[in-house]
Amino acid sequence: MRTELPRMGHEVTVCADGLAAVDALSQDAFDCLLVDLNMPGLTGIEVIEEARKISPKTDSIILTGKGTFESAIASIRNHVYDYLMKPCKLVELENLLKRVAEKRDLQNERRALEYQVERLQGSARLIGDSARMQRVNELITRVASTNSTVLILGETGTGKELVARELHDQSKRSAKPFVPINCGALPEHLIESELFGHRKGAFTGADDHRKGLFEVASGGTLFLDEIGELPRAMQAKLLRFLESGEIRRVGENSSIIVDVRVLCATHRNLPEMVANDEFREDLMFRINTFEIELPSLRERIEDLPALAEHLLGRFSSGASARKNISPAAVEVLMGHSWPGNIRELANAIQHATILCDEETILPEHLPNNFDSRRMRNTNSPTLEAVSLRDLEMQAIDQALERNSGNKPKTAEELGISLKTLYNKLNHSILKESA
Repeated sequence: MRTELPRMGHEVTVCADGLAAVDALSQDAFDCLLVDLNMPGLTGIEVIEEARKISPKTDSIILTGKGTFESAIASIRNHVYDYLMKPCKLVELENLLKRVAEKRDLQNERRALEYQVERLQGSARLIGDSARMQRVNELITRVASTNSTVLILGETGTGKELVARELHDQSKRSAKPFVPINCGALPEHLIESELFGHRKGAFTGADDHRKGLFEVASGGTLFLDEIGELPRAMQAKLLRFLESGEIRRVGENSSIIVDVRVLCATHRNLPEMVANDEFREDLMFRINTFEIELPSLRERIEDLPALAEHLLGRFSSGASARKNISPAAVEVLMGHSWPGNIRELANAIQHATILCDEETILPEHLPNNFDSRRMRNTNSPTLEAVSLRDLEMQAIDQALERNSGNKPKTAEELGISLKTLYNKLNHSILKESA
């Protein structure tokens, strides 16, 4: 077994007696324990009893040439996974270990479902046919089938996790777990344990061996959202994994190899963080093998009607009749600056759905921060008669008004460059003079 099981892909630790086995269990986490019934130090049953206290998730297999009725009862009492009489064929043992591995994978996938609750709230697909979104979809298609690390950039609320889900769903790993984690939402003292796992007793409160999210995502994809919030010490450990494929649980001395694709996202300026010594430069280059920049809602405002309809379908799913949204309400939405992007749009649509008792959502059903009265008092054409360029210029004019004509501030609010703003204004002047 020492020689042949590693050739079959297993990592094997051999112990001279039962006491050494218990000591090994207290140091590292194991998926399976193989014991004989009669051993020096401690018997096989005694080792299994200790294993249940130290590492209750470790499965046990007994191999013995002196099986008795009493030992079989003890095996059942201690939830032994299986019982083989010696001499046994190596293929029989390998089949047993495969079943243990399959059980482990099912447990990992079940735990991974805890991190995918958002999918139950609606479709996790990207919405929009604008040129910017078409480009995003092209990049997703190109890189999804590879194992490359991808860095997803974009403002807060633009849907970076949806891009990560699309990358996973279109990859060869789609049948395995997709595990998202927000690096900024975890307490700094727990993030290492959450990512890499820990052994029992590694720190106060570590009452059991625990697999980290890297192991939970084994074979699949781990999405590290807000990577810019990762503490410096953890940046070094993440870099080590990306370079070696190995992780080390908290409190353990040995490393294990994990097959996981890592996707990262941030709304922060990583080069600026590197310059301020807040982010490791080598890690920045390592996670930026391939970059996808997600546009803000302002930069793809033409997608808003389709996004609003999609969100309306989600929030109306429990109602007796699906609501629709009036052109006037859409026009109000099109004129908003959207600092919170799609997340803000989702909140606005949900608010309107709750407030509206009729079949059609009107401007007055939108949140108070939407100045629908001013929008309706403008002489702008209705949504049916307005072109995309007219709507774009209307949004620019309103932004200029809010910023008292300050073009740099207007460009910053709209999420476009100052040069682009001047080009759009000059185009509008030429159109009017013609």
